[in-house]
Amino acid sequence: MTSTSQKPRVRFAPSPTGPLHIGGVRTALYNYLFARHFGGDMLLRIEDTDSKRFVPGAEAYILEALNWLGIEIDEGVGVGGECGPYRQSERRDIYREYVAQLLREGKAYKAYDTAEELEAARNAIPNFQYDATTRNSMKNDLVLSKEEIRALEEAGVPYVVRIKIEPGEEVVVNDLIRGEVRINSSIIDDKVLYKSSDDLPTYHLANIVDDHLMGITHVIRGEEWLPSAPLHKLLYRALGWEDTMPQFAHLALLLKPEGNGKLSKRDGDRLGFPVFPLEWHDPESQTISMGYRESGYLPEAVVNFLALLGWNPGDNREVMTREELIEAFSLDKCSKSGAKFDFEKGKWFNHRYLQEAPVERIAALFTPVLEQHHVDVPANLESILSVVRDRVQLIPQLWDETYFFFMAPEEYDEKTVKKRWKAESSLQMREIIDLLNAQPAFESEALEEALNSFIQTKEYSMGGVMNALRLALVGAPKGPHINEILYLLGREESIRRIERAIAQLG
Repeated sequence: MTSTSQKPRVRFAPSPTGPLHIGGVRTALYNYLFARHFGGDMLLRIEDTDSKRFVPGAEAYILEALNWLGIEIDEGVGVGGECGPYRQSERRDIYREYVAQLLREGKAYKAYDTAEELEAARNAIPNFQYDATTRNSMKNDLVLSKEEIRALEEAGVPYVVRIKIEPGEEVVVNDLIRGEVRINSSIIDDKVLYKSSDDLPTYHLANIVDDHLMGITHVIRGEEWLPSAPLHKLLYRALGWEDTMPQFAHLALLLKPEGNGKLSKRDGDRLGFPVFPLEWHDPESQTISMGYRESGYLPEAVVNFLALLGWNPGDNREVMTREELIEAFSLDKCSKSGAKFDFEKGKWFNHRYLQEAPVERIAALFTPVLEQHHVDVPANLESILSVVRDRVQLIPQLWDETYFFFMAPEEYDEKTVKKRWKAESSLQMREIIDLLNAQPAFESEALEEALNSFIQTKEYSMGGVMNALRLALVGAPKGPHINEILYLLGREESIRRIERAIAQLG
């Protein structure tokens, strides 16, 4: 079982290289649920050491996405705290200290190889990696003389600092999801820890130093980082921190809805679903990518849906509140195998949450859709939404279920006219106008009773009258119950629409 004897501190550490992928959102969510379950803290750290891949606006996007989803940050970027700064680009001085320590203690070395020299080595040696078997034939301070090193330094030749991995050791990492992971150090290359060209560490060193100094107790991250775990253990040891190394948990991948492989943006574009929490406007290509928020999902539905992709509460529950997710969450119930991304299930969750959400909230979310169609918000919008919201999965779909309340039909569905508007329809509609005018209380239940009584008394066909009336009011064979349409349109508008249908179709 997953347990912790100390107050846990976890971190979500995305890179600002573009929009936050839904897989990254799930990683953030699992960190959040774990921290809340054990009464711990969640940190947000921005890992921006790769200056070449930095994308303007990406950090703000990450903060806005987490805020929309309700994934609360206790410490870090946007919040502050005692372990800052929380952007790695602002921690250069801190990293330099530990680079110097590793060099001083002989646990790392400087390498001056150019890109061309590295490419030549790859071409000359099959499956080349920079390690104990090749480092002595390369250009680094393990083989260069003091004079050669001094000349390179004085000439300002760029260098990198590589960790010195000793071969032949079996490195064991205990993963909270995958159990014991063993790897021989001989297959780990001497990874670059620092680059003088931009005075920044690579992910591997910055990640270790920050996790240690920020007191991180558990590192919950994606499966793609599992191969790095043995290296990170060796780095903790090299820095003298092995006893305080956090526990690792590597989450299985989110997989394509169909076929094999990791979920990608192309899958979403091809099948018509978002893979980002918010709409993303690419500053370089100017392309716009779909977001769950703008597509009409409620954040709690997205959270519930994502939580169950790779984890289960141990019972048959599906619809779970945030509090229930926190109470039930544990890493030992996370799957070791990837989870198929069932986007239709995501719509199902949203449908369930739309049914339960306060109607005033749905109205507020739907108002921008009305504005896009240049429709003024009616006073009875909440009443309209109350009778149609069980028909939709996403907020924008409400337009197709409600537009006829805001705009009288200017034309009528041809197939429905041929099928439903009979020779006697005009006469029946005139009788219904008289009926509506005579109603003392223009309320839904009273209208239903009056219509049923009228049709039975006249011995008309129920379907014949109702379908023709629907066509007159809506212009198409759609919408909620006729009495609800009449009530929501009101007496005057209902009669006006029926008269117009008689004039055009009679």
